[in-house]
Amino acid sequence: MMGVTAMMKTLLAPAMLVAALALCASPAAAQDFSKFHEGPVFKDFGKIADVDSDMPIPPGTVLKAMFEQGDGAKPGEVNHGIDSVGRYINMNVAAGIPEKDVRVALVIHGKAGFDVMNAEAYAKKYPGMANPNAPIIAALIAHGVQVYICGQSSTAFGIAKADLLPGVKMALSAMTAETLLQQQGYVLIP
Repeated sequence: MMGVTAMMKTLLAPAMLVAALALCASPAAAQDFSKFHEGPVFKDFGKIADVDSDMPIPPGTVLKAMFEQGDGAKPGEVNHGIDSVGRYINMNVAAGIPEKDVRVALVIHGKAGFDVMNAEAYAKKYPGMANPNAPIIAALIAHGVQVYICGQSSTAFGIAKADLLPGVKMALSAMTAETLLQQQGYVLIP
């Protein structure tokens, strides 16, 4: 005789499978970026939307944010995570925080390492393609964003220090960089 728990599992398993398949087959909700516009700091990337926020930003606020990016972009495309750093800066400056008080670090690891390679290394990896992330990284670094790449990932993916865009710094690891930055007051933006 089958117990109640076993009977429930037997009866629910097909229903759960059908539900899971239905979710997988559903199209993703469409996103509308038509209301996004250029920000006050970066004009060519980091587009922002105006928001009627219910969370006031207190005067004197200083933000210290750390972004982590491990997913690489498709060859020849901008890395969404790198673009998000520009959006973060743009939207907070547009909201009234002085530009000097929006401090950001970007920790790169995994396949995102290819997105911070210089022109020669990128063209070798992706023949005939220019790195569309290069001008974004240059603008972020010129703004004071600290950009670190994981030395462990770099070694695993064959990315040498000489392959990096100007201003990108090699860290022992992403984990070490994140620990040190958190000790300096940077908050990880998931």
